[in-house]
Amino acid sequence: MRHANVAFFVPHLGCPHRCSFCDQKNISGSVRISSPDEVAKTCAVAAQRLKDRNFPAEIAFFGGSFTAIEPAQMQSLLQAAYSFVKDGSFDGIRISTRPDAIHPPVLALLKTYGVTAAALGAQSMNDEVLWKNGRGHTQQDVVYAARLIQDAGLSLGLQMMIGLPGETWEMCQLSARKIAALQPDCARLYPTLVVEGTDLACWYRGGQYVPLTLEEAVDQTAWLLRFFEDRDISVIRVGLHAEASLEQSCIAGPFHPAFGEMVYSRVWRKCLLDMLDQGDCREKVLEIFVRPQMLSKAVGQKRENVRWLADKGYEVTIRPDASLPAAEPFRIKEVKHCI
Repeated sequence: MRHANVAFFVPHLGCPHRCSFCDQKNISGSVRISSPDEVAKTCAVAAQRLKDRNFPAEIAFFGGSFTAIEPAQMQSLLQAAYSFVKDGSFDGIRISTRPDAIHPPVLALLKTYGVTAAALGAQSMNDEVLWKNGRGHTQQDVVYAARLIQDAGLSLGLQMMIGLPGETWEMCQLSARKIAALQPDCARLYPTLVVEGTDLACWYRGGQYVPLTLEEAVDQTAWLLRFFEDRDISVIRVGLHAEASLEQSCIAGPFHPAFGEMVYSRVWRKCLLDMLDQGDCREKVLEIFVRPQMLSKAVGQKRENVRWLADKGYEVTIRPDASLPAAEPFRIKEVKHCI
């Protein structure tokens, strides 16, 4: 379902910690926070552009520490945005923040100003990993904040990272299980990148940290994507936005401008192979039909899924079929030489 966000990035002015991986100037390309007047002007322009929409639209304050900035500044930004919620121009306000910056009085303020969703940067559910990476909160802080958000009637989002220093793949999988147990409405998945100017960059240069390869990151993120979606937790973001500043400052790690597309293609590969392996085909000459919007993901970047299946002994042609219902993402219409 289509959805629009008018997004304002709130740099880590309110963050009292220095995470090992974090340099928001390079990650976001921004160090300046919008003024309330700028928020109002941007929302007014966007409201006019979106006035005839037939899909939800919200105002979003991203950056990961929104409720940790100065209370007066936070309230002034919310006031500027809320007038556009009150007049029906937008459906609500979304914010992202730290688990240790959510408390009952903060939630009461958020609800007063039309906030409908809050995302928490959990990153990991292992206290040793959180400590090593300077997060400044514990897994119990995540649990507490998540429950407060849900009890307040807000939509809950949780963010986790893959390949953090000190975290094995098995530990990452356990973090995913703990996050899923909190029953968030959505999740975001990000691979750990080594960005210039961070502690992680020093650790990398000193040989104390080895980042995931692109292949490892794609494979692990694809597993997590399937894990969450199998539990009806929508994954709404895979990988960081490929800002020019991030591409220039990323010195190591699984950065790719099409990382999300690669992950979804990997999920398709695994789904197709699982389905094909359940059959009894010997020569395995197949036509597979998918919904048109899924064609590129099913085929894979540079037809990698088709080539990969060929290496497994399957001669596959993947075609679009607009008649397929949403509940049936693909269908085999022709199978030759099967027993």
